Amino acid sequence: MTATRPALLAIFELGGYPNFMPLYQRLGFDATLVNSLRKARNWLKKHRPVVIVAEYNFQSDFRDRSSNLETLMAILQKMPEVGLIAFYQPNQRARFEALRERFPTIVGLAYPITETALEARLQAMLSGGEDLLQ
Repeated sequence: MTATRPALLAIFELGGYPNFMPLYQRLGFDATLVNSLRKARNWLKKHRPVVIVAEYNFQSDFRDRSSNLETLMAILQKMPEVGLIAFYQPNQRARFEALRERFPTIVGLAYPITETALEARLQAMLSGGEDLLQ
């Protein structure tokens, strides 16, 4: 009997960072890449990842929310065991931290995203590390 690899969902909406699929696979994840929150929402109806990697996109023109992650967090509130790593622009740190006040389990990584930093966060999530929320 083969062991099941942990699932990872990568949501690549805007980009601006390297393709980390080889890293996800090297770490043993069964990684899926989607390019919109709509596709992520549909994927999450059928799958339960260990971790989701997404971008934080602040947009002042949203009617009832301030970022794309609020939609995702509404889904993840029903999946508290799923970790979320969010990439954010340094000039958006204050807004990102305001979101983290509401959803403290989000793990943030500021651009530029390095493979080393992302790998450390993913390894900590796999091992159940307590030191993630920096």
